[in-house]
Amino acid sequence: MGRAQRLGVFGGTFDPPHIGHVALAQWAVEALALDRMLFVPAGHPPHKRRRTITPARHRLAMARLAARGNPAFAVSTIELDGDGPSFTLETLERLAARHTGDLYLVIGADSLDDFRDWHEPDAILSLATLAVAGRPGAGHPATLAWARRTKRVVWIGNPPIDISSSLVRDRVRGGHSCRYLVPDPVCRYIKRHRLYRD
Repeated sequence: MGRAQRLGVFGGTFDPPHIGHVALAQWAVEALALDRMLFVPAGHPPHKRRRTITPARHRLAMARLAARGNPAFAVSTIELDGDGPSFTLETLERLAARHTGDLYLVIGADSLDDFRDWHEPDAILSLATLAVAGRPGAGHPATLAWARRTKRVVWIGNPPIDISSSLVRDRVRGGHSCRYLVPDPVCRYIKRHRLYRD
């Protein structure tokens, strides 16, 4: 019997996926000795109900384009297959039911600041280790103190990359190129489908 697999779970809206996402995913694969990094595009993220989100078919296609060519990367539709809000706990429960190894939930330090307000954070920690990526300006002192006391939090040690999906959308909306902000196939997809234009 082979050894248990170490699986990274990287959820997000990916609207669009940018170079910060793929750089972080690769950094986590190496830092945590992961066998696979699973990109999980959100179906209906409960914390983004006030913003119009690009249809799932486009976000899924862009995530697949961003992950293409890296044997450690894969894309899951597990959150896109349901109709209700996408809760991290439910996603991890479903993944844990089919995966026998360790789960690492990859989040940014900005998300760690809010983690204890998520839906059932203790249950999430019972299923997965939080793998935290540095983000510019993130990391409240109280959050960092809590993380140091929690054995289920590890830091990836990545160099922070100050690029966001909202920056990419704003650039495109303003008539500018998104080249070098997103993987080239994603840039071509955005242009071909005229995404993020008013």
